[in-house]
Amino acid sequence: MKQAKFLVMEGCDGSGKTTVSQAVYKRLKEEGVDIIYTREPGGIDISEQIRAVILDPKNTAMNNRTEALLYAAGRRQHLVEKILPAMEKGQWVLCDRFVFSSLAYQGYARGIGMEEVMKINEFALEGVEPGHTIFLDIPAEVGLERINRNRSYLDRLDQEGLDFHNRVFQGYQEVLKKYGKDTKVIDANRPAEDVIEDVYKYLVEECGVCAKR
Repeated sequence: MKQAKFLVMEGCDGSGKTTVSQAVYKRLKEEGVDIIYTREPGGIDISEQIRAVILDPKNTAMNNRTEALLYAAGRRQHLVEKILPAMEKGQWVLCDRFVFSSLAYQGYARGIGMEEVMKINEFALEGVEPGHTIFLDIPAEVGLERINRNRSYLDRLDQEGLDFHNRVFQGYQEVLKKYGKDTKVIDANRPAEDVIEDVYKYLVEECGVCAKR
């Protein structure tokens, strides 16, 4: 079941998701919108602990299916402990990554299969879907260049090579074809301020995000 107040930002590594989503969240908050910002994997204590295990560069022995299961486990806890309670209080939720990430990264790029990964997540989410998803579109090589230029610490996924990140990008294209009919695609290969403005306008003008009157 789609949750109208549940908003998700998706994109490859280096697409600017976190920068854009945090900037838009701050602007909406300043305008009086009752909204929270959160992220995946993570968002609450248990899921942050799972995130640390997944992204630790030392965990090179992690099996691909183990990785997919850990993401789904973190997502389940995040959903029941933070996302659903916020919406029950009437708040908007802006989340950095959700199920599309698992489908692109583990389902497609890791070769597990999107349907297999979706089944894991269907068990975890019990039918909950975001009402609106935004995909920040950027070539994998541009995103990887940004990561290498701007980050002093590279996690386990950041350290994957260009071939992997190209598969992630292609995975997102397949995800959008199959599941993304209501997803807004925004060109992220532009200055951050332009992307932020386009995302803000979409949330306000098309998704109805506004302060209570």
